[in-house]
Amino acid sequence: MKDLRTRLIHIHRCRGITRRSIRRLLQVDPTLKSIYYYSPTQFSKLLNIPQKNATIFYQDLHNDRIFNQLLLDQNHYSIISLVDENYPFMLKTIKDAPIVLYALGNVSILDKTPSLSVIGTRKPSKEAMAKIEYIVAPLIKDDWIVISGMARGIDSFAHRLTLNYHGETIAVLGGGFQHIYPKENVGLFQQITQKGLVLSEYPPDTSPKPYYFPERNRVISGLSFGTLVIEATEKSGTLITVDQALDQGKEVYAVPGSPLIPQTRGCHQMIRDGAKLVATSQDIIEDWENIGENWKKIKT
Repeated sequence: MKDLRTRLIHIHRCRGITRRSIRRLLQVDPTLKSIYYYSPTQFSKLLNIPQKNATIFYQDLHNDRIFNQLLLDQNHYSIISLVDENYPFMLKTIKDAPIVLYALGNVSILDKTPSLSVIGTRKPSKEAMAKIEYIVAPLIKDDWIVISGMARGIDSFAHRLTLNYHGETIAVLGGGFQHIYPKENVGLFQQITQKGLVLSEYPPDTSPKPYYFPERNRVISGLSFGTLVIEATEKSGTLITVDQALDQGKEVYAVPGSPLIPQTRGCHQMIRDGAKLVATSQDIIEDWENIGENWKKIKT
């Protein structure tokens, strides 16, 4: 007989419904036992979804292959659900928190503070690595957790820098573990699983899709005390993560740079809009010393 967490993980794997629908199901039946006896029509009415979606969900819910794959995946990956005691406390405070997280690596890193997400353009300038080294390396040496999305450019720089300094880093993916994107980061992925932690809210066999990356951004910012933007163009996808961080009430930091290169324009706009200008790591450390106690209270 499935327990609650297994039922929740199982339902999360089924197509046809959203995270909002899953929360609705938990409201109607906190045990999720009765869900398995509903008809497609009942799902359609209860969740206010099209009959087609309800039918897809019903079929997946009663597809033995999906459930059997879940049992196999439990042997290879750590799976954290919304009802588990070890669900990251930082994520509990955000809107639309992940229902399920798949993990590879050292899950205990999720309990550590302080943490900072370090993000930026996929096409950084020649100065970008020096900027990260100058500002982030002192934080790594001071045992800060560095969180990013393992994308090309700034994300990859941030992860590699942390590993080089023997720090701990968390990568949040926009797809399952069996479909690493970009492919050139397979080696980096393997390093992080051995020395840090990789997270995804998508089952391991899920291929990345364009809309998964904006979704995963809320997890990157949600796990962090603050978000540091190293470089960003005016219309950079990085700004999605910044919006998520602001919506979550998190600190947002931006590094200024030469007005002659496009990679700094997004940062300059953010600073004009109220992001804190960061010249050294001390600018971030001071905020943590002043605000960090609040996060420790949330955890306890």
